[in-house]
Amino acid sequence: MKSELIDQLSTQIGANGLPYSIPIHPNLVHLTIGLFIIGMTFDIVGVLFPFQKWVFKFLAITVERDNFFDVGWYNMVASSIITFFTVAAGFYEIMLATPPANVKSAWGLHAMETMLWHGIGGVFLLAVFVGLTIWRGWQRYVWGKNADKQVQWSYLLTGIVVMLIMFVHGTLGAQMATEFGIHNTADSLLRLGQDLNTTLK
Repeated sequence: MKSELIDQLSTQIGANGLPYSIPIHPNLVHLTIGLFIIGMTFDIVGVLFPFQKWVFKFLAITVERDNFFDVGWYNMVASSIITFFTVAAGFYEIMLATPPANVKSAWGLHAMETMLWHGIGGVFLLAVFVGLTIWRGWQRYVWGKNADKQVQWSYLLTGIVVMLIMFVHGTLGAQMATEFGIHNTADSLLRLGQDLNTTLK
């Protein structure tokens, strides 16, 4: 994906192929995933709270059902906001990628196909996160405003399906780093024939 503009930055780009030492996208990805999974998990616990109430009572943990739904709601909002930055950083870093052209992933895809599907998947998941957050807000402030159960089962099942899609999407991202060495400092140095023991001290 090299261009004349990227070549102008070549003096500032490090061994990982980026103008900074640690890739931003993978770190934001884990924040996005964590917030989403925590949000869904707390909503599930909130829905199942009557069945688990004795566990909290046994552990002497004072908790109300609304507390779980609060955590679920705020984590979904945070996940949607962070995902905008995650996708933006991903596209920036993908533009600076120079993967090997002759390597195929375990799924039989070349680097360009993997990056394309990962990029499309990122935009799709961003739209889904925003849609789920709007749906979650409607349940919190309209549908379940005066109800004990603040979320619907259809919302929770949709969230579980999205987690499965995230697994596939995340696997594509992992293949970009491990199998194609995209923005992987050690991989780049090895391709250049340098000794990691002396270079990374």
